[in-house]
Amino acid sequence: MKISILGAGPAGLYFAILMKRADPDHQIQVIERNPADATFGWGVVFSEETLGALRDADEESYISITDTFAQWDAIDIHYRGTLVSSRGHRFSAISRAALLGLLQGRAGELDVELQFEHELSSLDSLADAELIVGADGVNSLARSLYAEELGARVRSHGTKFAWFGTDLVFDAFTFIFHETEHGLIQAHAYPFDAATSTFIVECAEDVWERAGLDEMDEQASMAFCADLFADELEGHRLLSNRSLWMSFPHVNCESWHSGNVVLLGDAAHTAHFTIGSGTKLAMEDSLALADAFVRHEDVGAAAVDYELERQPVVERFQEIANESETYFENVKHYAGFDPVPFAFNLLTRSGRIGYANMTLRDAVFMRAVDGWFAAPNGEPGIPRSVLAPPPMFTPLILGDTTVANRVAVSPVVADAAVDGVPAADRAEGFVAAARAGAGMLLTEPVAIAADARITPECPTLDGDGPVAGWKAAVEAVKAESAALVCAQINHAGRRGSMLPRRLGVDLPLRRGGWPLVSASPIPYGPGCPKPKQLDQAGMERIRGEFRAAAARALEAGFDALEVNLAHGYLLASFLSPLSNRREDEFGGSLEERLAFPLSVLVAVREAWGSAGPLSARISVVDWAPNGNRIEDGVEVARAIAGQCDLVHVAAGQTTANARPEYRRSYLMSFADRIRSETGVTTLVGGYVTTSDEINTAVGAGRADLCLFDARALALTVGADERA
Repeated sequence: MKISILGAGPAGLYFAILMKRADPDHQIQVIERNPADATFGWGVVFSEETLGALRDADEESYISITDTFAQWDAIDIHYRGTLVSSRGHRFSAISRAALLGLLQGRAGELDVELQFEHELSSLDSLADAELIVGADGVNSLARSLYAEELGARVRSHGTKFAWFGTDLVFDAFTFIFHETEHGLIQAHAYPFDAATSTFIVECAEDVWERAGLDEMDEQASMAFCADLFADELEGHRLLSNRSLWMSFPHVNCESWHSGNVVLLGDAAHTAHFTIGSGTKLAMEDSLALADAFVRHEDVGAAAVDYELERQPVVERFQEIANESETYFENVKHYAGFDPVPFAFNLLTRSGRIGYANMTLRDAVFMRAVDGWFAAPNGEPGIPRSVLAPPPMFTPLILGDTTVANRVAVSPVVADAAVDGVPAADRAEGFVAAARAGAGMLLTEPVAIAADARITPECPTLDGDGPVAGWKAAVEAVKAESAALVCAQINHAGRRGSMLPRRLGVDLPLRRGGWPLVSASPIPYGPGCPKPKQLDQAGMERIRGEFRAAAARALEAGFDALEVNLAHGYLLASFLSPLSNRREDEFGGSLEERLAFPLSVLVAVREAWGSAGPLSARISVVDWAPNGNRIEDGVEVARAIAGQCDLVHVAAGQTTANARPEYRRSYLMSFADRIRSETGVTTLVGGYVTTSDEINTAVGAGRADLCLFDARALALTVGADERA
């Protein structure tokens, strides 16, 4: 096969090597626009997994590459004048120039034709090639020519960064954070040979502008950075190699091939530099494409096979990279953290590493994390001779109340009788959850009145009978444990008068339904009844019903109370522009949309007083076009913070046509942002199913309390299936 490869970077050269090894009769040319000795950037980092794959694919190039490696296992974090170190991370790096030289040499040994300083403006001269590989990087000619067919998108946003080198050889992957008069500026540094390290300087765009870096030339900005990080550079120099300030380009393609043109590496996709996986992903692409040609002789079949294998892997890395990038974009919000939790937050930022994995890597560091977390109010904590508990088993103080640990559970109500779950069954389910060790037990939504129910089976708090039933459940729990029992009070709004959820979600009752109210007369979804727009008299009535429900919760003996302002229910319908189209003082701006829900929260606080923690559950994003974004969620949390002790972070369900992004711990990044930007105490769920997830979230300061998925504990309340 005649193969033309655009780009003599690691991906293009390595693919040429692998294809020549597979069949020496392949005619392969590599075309590069730059000189053979030109390289931009400094060091390249490899993981152990990638190295194993390189060894299996071509041992000769693997040996030559690994013989020149710089290797280390530590991460150093310089923050607020403190150095925090963590070991057990195992990095390997090589000079990009050395890597390219080794791959060029190996390709030459295999008779690959290398053409340098050869600029193409089209692919017309390659018409006789059976396969054209676009391995020509972020500014790919191949991708630009086939952009429409490939569904290519390139966008730049976020922070500004410059890629320097230094003649200081660091002995760890090093993060340095400096608070300047312009804002926070950070550096990422790592060694890659015996004489040089990479030194990337990064900051938010507004900080970059305030510092005047946008008006400095290359030498001036390098001098600025050298002066800022002078202490950490220890008298060594910064080095420049076209070290210009830029924003990271995000490249995504729906397809990586069109006809006989196939993309590799940065031409097809990018992953933010903070996870150090660009070259790794590119060379793994080369491996996958070469393997696809072992299985298929047809170019189209091989290209499809390659995409099916690689795209899911790359998409997962891009998600991880996006989490890491977002961390560094928002790192200023963690400026109040002490050095130890700050370091743990940084190390676990992408989700690849958690509490358990960090404990295996560096038990000494994690003992410091546990010890810090166990120390109340930053004072000296548990003595060195005593083993501190993991974060999830550390008490949480909410006002005058102490939660025994950081685990909350809401037993699932299933297979309920027509008249609702009998009080004895509910008590049994809550006792089972208490015995499982949770610090807080949260009820399902409890209606403040009969016409506030979601379904006919929804429990209420609107009379002596319901109060007595709940009181029995609470007393049963208190006889078994010290867990707090929290009532979640709610008005279903336009999501009311529905069939029981076991029969389907948001299916309207055809008989026996009741009138609905909402912020605006907009049905929740297709086939749902149209609610009546709530007038001021109705608002006063419902505000009073919430106040009365809070008083009855006190009478029932609940330890804590939660008001539901989420999931498209009545109070949530006021908060979202998708469901609130009012033209009075309760609609319009976010501040106006907040007016009624906030007044309800104030009324509940007046009735509840200081009997225990008061929580407010909010959907911080609508996950729908033109709906509330996380920035709006932050403002809602900030506005209600003065009326509650805890913000329960939820998302979506504002409309039936929302586009949710469900995955493990999918709400954690939202909770992290709410907590870091507003300082409020947060409760978060979202498929939290392991103790590792809770320890990681709480220890890293992303949340204060985690709602354990009840199904993971098999805690189900019902007539046929009991805990």
